[in-house]
Amino acid sequence: MSVSELAAMQIVKRHSMYSAGAGLLPVPWLDLAAITAIQVKMLNDLSKVYGVPFAQERGKSLVSALIGGIVPTKAGYGAAGSFVKGIPGVGSILGMVVMPGFAAASTWAVGKVFIQHFASGGTFLDFDPDKVREHYNSELGSKQNAA
Repeated sequence: MSVSELAAMQIVKRHSMYSAGAGLLPVPWLDLAAITAIQVKMLNDLSKVYGVPFAQERGKSLVSALIGGIVPTKAGYGAAGSFVKGIPGVGSILGMVVMPGFAAASTWAVGKVFIQHFASGGTFLDFDPDKVREHYNSELGSKQNAA
């Protein structure tokens, strides 16, 4: 593993932990907004490692497009975990069990996809969420199964 890959993996690990913490926020949808912000910050940090110019709005839309493509399946669990927090009583507990794991796994998967993309010479301008969605799903599934 190269020095830049090691640095990139440290960034992904750190932001995955931050995302897990954001998943504990008790306010529905605020947790999802915080997780997205953490993922966009991670992309900014990764782009610096690989010397790729960063565009915040483009990064935000790419994260949304990548994760949004799996809403009916795995990402739906994360949104459901956030929504469940709004149910009085048991909702907060259930949401706080589901969201940290999903948030960490999702951030990990986004990071791994962008590491591969940047390492192969890609930029934000040529990133195609549809082409990497299978890789994202694979990384998401492997991280969720490891948890």
